[in-house]
Amino acid sequence: MNKIKHLIWMSMIAIVAFSSCRKTLELAPEDYFGDGNFWQNESQVSNFMVGLHNQFRNNQFMFLRLGEMRGGGFSNIDVQNTSLNELQIIEQRLDENSAGVGNWGGFYNPILQLNLFIQKVNEVGFLTEDRKKFLLGQAYGLRAYYYFQLLRTYGGVPIWLEPEVLNGNTDQVTLRRARSTEVEVLAVIKNDVNKSLELFGATPSADKTLWSPNASLMLKGEVYLWSAKVYATTADLAEAKSALLSITGPALENNFKDVFAYNKKSNNEIIFALRYRVGEVEMPGVSAFTYSTYNFDGQHYKDSTVSAGVGNFLVDPLVIAATNSQQIIQRYRYKFELYQSYDLADKRRDATFYDYYKVNTSTQPYTVTVRNTALVKFLGTIDANKRYFADDWPVYREADRLLMLAEIVNAEGGDPTEFVQPIRNRAFGGLANDPAPFVNGSKDANEIAIFEERSKEFVFEGKRWYDLRRMQVGGQPMVFISTNHPYGVLDKATQAHMVLWPIPPSIWTNDPLVNQTPGYETAKPQ
Repeated sequence: MNKIKHLIWMSMIAIVAFSSCRKTLELAPEDYFGDGNFWQNESQVSNFMVGLHNQFRNNQFMFLRLGEMRGGGFSNIDVQNTSLNELQIIEQRLDENSAGVGNWGGFYNPILQLNLFIQKVNEVGFLTEDRKKFLLGQAYGLRAYYYFQLLRTYGGVPIWLEPEVLNGNTDQVTLRRARSTEVEVLAVIKNDVNKSLELFGATPSADKTLWSPNASLMLKGEVYLWSAKVYATTADLAEAKSALLSITGPALENNFKDVFAYNKKSNNEIIFALRYRVGEVEMPGVSAFTYSTYNFDGQHYKDSTVSAGVGNFLVDPLVIAATNSQQIIQRYRYKFELYQSYDLADKRRDATFYDYYKVNTSTQPYTVTVRNTALVKFLGTIDANKRYFADDWPVYREADRLLMLAEIVNAEGGDPTEFVQPIRNRAFGGLANDPAPFVNGSKDANEIAIFEERSKEFVFEGKRWYDLRRMQVGGQPMVFISTNHPYGVLDKATQAHMVLWPIPPSIWTNDPLVNQTPGYETAKPQ
């Protein structure tokens, strides 16, 4: 039993310590990380926290998958003679045997690491009180974020707040744990984020790639807004508003494209972002949202109004062939209708997508047969003639704060113009250039307008599915099909249970106390 405990301990320390990353990520490993000689000095503790952030960064694509792929913005139709990935998620074809995501999204391993960190940092005596509080503020904030992801994905989930195995409990039976209720999980999240803010106090943080007081305030605003609208805890609107208004420092960048630019990392708009860098690590999966470089077959052009003999023939217009990937293939495709939803003057359009077309050159003029887009929002940089997808990925930024405040004010029955119009002013280069400035209307009209701004603002930032679940029109979540708006992706009469994800049989097989998500058929013995 002690051997099992030691091996688990060693594997956990190895995962965190040896994969720790910050800035250059060239941390020298200790000679030996055992439970007897770790947690002995501030450097070890700080490196463990850096490792926790590395784990958080490693979950970026899962955050994107859970927060956006079911949001109705992805196409299930291939137009480049390839096959698209994860169509069961995009097409809402989820069930017990095709759950889309396994192992609770992989979030319990980092939660266990955070539980260990919280316990150990509370025990050590070599940290100053301020340093201890700051590190624990980060840990509670990160743990709240993971549980918030689990809540919005699965509803009720098992709650683990102690590193049980490392405390000596290795009995498989006593380690079993049933799913707590959504109310109980939400209470844990609120407690953690409030604890984080209490520990942080007024301590500022300049590093936007590490969890900070402002990150906890953003999370609190998002959590309490979710609580108010999804669980009808209306009083939480005031808490959400107070948290978001307490954030100081961030400001909208003048140019939307600059928010994501490789040479403008940690710019004014960023509150918390995942750091990617040339020579360190690239953002996973971005190339699969561009185009297939090998089959531009003489019929792809930039301009959709191609006349006979005129047009910009494409070879590799974004210079993505020279990358670390052996072959660039489009595996995920945003709907062309999303690109078309932008006004022609909206600067976000071409900073987010590159549009291109396949044409029939046997007709006069040429006939457009395919319309497609490549994601350029996180295109990265070219270094030594090689493309690196190394832009930072924002978890929270100022535009998100403003649009959440707009949503809160609208829910309160107020006028959200002061929070919506700055987003549009940036998009159109000023109010005078805005073809359709925001005009305060009914709650439903305002909600749709705010959602539309969020849809254009946060492509590839993992927010649209959660927005559809939280935002409401006609007294119901926008995620459901309705005659009042075009954004629903589920039929409430037959798919209401699908706002939550199913779990695969491997979970309840390993832990019989865990039941399938309500509404899904299951083979689990009752």
